[in-house]
Amino acid sequence: MSRIELYPELQKKLYALKELEIPEARKEILQPLIDYIREKKRTDKEIRLNFICTHNSRRSQLAQVWAQAISDHFGIKTVCFSGGTEETAFFSSAIDALRRAGFKIDANNDTNPEIKVSYSEESNPLICYSKVFDSPVNPSDGFAALMTCSHADENCPFIQGAEIRIPLDYEDPKKFDGTPEAAGKYTERSDQIASEMIYVFENIR
Repeated sequence: MSRIELYPELQKKLYALKELEIPEARKEILQPLIDYIREKKRTDKEIRLNFICTHNSRRSQLAQVWAQAISDHFGIKTVCFSGGTEETAFFSSAIDALRRAGFKIDANNDTNPEIKVSYSEESNPLICYSKVFDSPVNPSDGFAALMTCSHADENCPFIQGAEIRIPLDYEDPKKFDGTPEAAGKYTERSDQIASEMIYVFENIR
């Protein structure tokens, strides 16, 4: 597929995130994901990534959105999903972090609302909401299970249908909810996830 042009503000954000230094320890964690995507691309098979955490409310949602936007931007055909070990709601502070980065958000006030997240004039918006990882809208086989939190990784030892399971384990910004640091910490986590997804997809040859 051809590269997709992102919204200008989001494109500017990506250029800035490329400058973030990724520690060698994190690069080692990301390498199995790079290898998985490379092999799928080499064999011309669909790349399906399911980002999984406990509540599917923060880290897994951020990872799904960033991975989809970045893979499209680099022209690497990928379908990204997310889910949890339980269903809650896409948390407002995580949504706000994406909005600050340059995504366009269309949300309502339902208990577990469907959030439309747009990143380009050239693609349809993502429909994001909290769901369990084995929801019917998620793949049942032929995908990579990417564990974005240690709790889900430890408490969900088997992911049916996953070809590979990779623990990414991002720190939870939830502990800053209701504090003056909350917005900054959500942006920090969003930026980390985005910079690592840039690193992954830049290294697909």
